[in-house]
Amino acid sequence: MDRVRVVDSGRMTDIDAQGRPQPPLAAGEADTLMGFLEFQRATLAWKCEGLDAADLRATVAPSSMTLGGLLKHLSYVEDHWFSRWFAGADPLPPWDTADWSSDPDWEWRSSTDDPPGYLHGLWRDAVARSRSVMTEAPDLGQLAVRTWPDGRAPSLRWILCHMIEEYARHNGHADLLRESIDGQTGE
Repeated sequence: MDRVRVVDSGRMTDIDAQGRPQPPLAAGEADTLMGFLEFQRATLAWKCEGLDAADLRATVAPSSMTLGGLLKHLSYVEDHWFSRWFAGADPLPPWDTADWSSDPDWEWRSSTDDPPGYLHGLWRDAVARSRSVMTEAPDLGQLAVRTWPDGRAPSLRWILCHMIEEYARHNGHADLLRESIDGQTGE
């Protein structure tokens, strides 16, 4: 596999042939977890790049899942866990106006009406907010501002692990969708 080494914020990072930063081989807990999350984020970006609106709406029968839906869903998940749960922020547009009780899959369904630039921008902005929350957090053990009904709150460590799992699962879907569109395959 072709790799390039780049220096970012004083750190050496290996970038693979698809432009994905490789997780560090020997780093602290926070850098390792963030390395794996950044790799998963970059995988989604790679699977969705260069596609037009029709491609982002394409499905693989019998599923109604689309790459555009993945971008919008993961935008929501980024904001939901980092900004809302961990930092305690109010919902931002477009999440603040969705009627989640009558349409719990709103982000998936509504993505078919959104242009590619909007979907990519929505996702990039949500990721940027999540990165900012991570930068400001004192440590991975810090608990989220919001709590479950029983009073328990997830730690930032739990949220990071959950986000890695969320991206990894959906990147498998993205592989199938992208291959059905133009035959592009890859890990």
